[in-house]
Amino acid sequence: MKDNSWKKREGIVFSTASDFKYETADTPAEQQTLPAALQRLRVGIDKRNRGGKTVTLVSGFKGGESDLESLGKTLKTKLGVGGSAKDGEILIQGDFRDKAVQILITLGYTQTKRSN
Repeated sequence: MKDNSWKKREGIVFSTASDFKYETADTPAEQQTLPAALQRLRVGIDKRNRGGKTVTLVSGFKGGESDLESLGKTLKTKLGVGGSAKDGEILIQGDFRDKAVQILITLGYTQTKRSN
């Protein structure tokens, strides 16, 4: 097998230092998800940069992307709307702040608050 370690050294062209070590970017470990009772979630609405459309924004989730996506999927199915989950936030199409807070509290996220 050929050693293709040079592919991991993106951005560095050449170094003249004899003791220079190339650093490769390893994939970070997924963050541990806090229990539902310890999560401090904020549920608000947002209209900026969305063409005037209103979305419900659930922010403050601490944990892995897979857990965030599963919580987002649960919210979307219970509300019967579309949306997405990425970067620690869940976007739900429409203004569903009150219903989303009620659903999250029944799921065990007791520190959930409605904002704006």
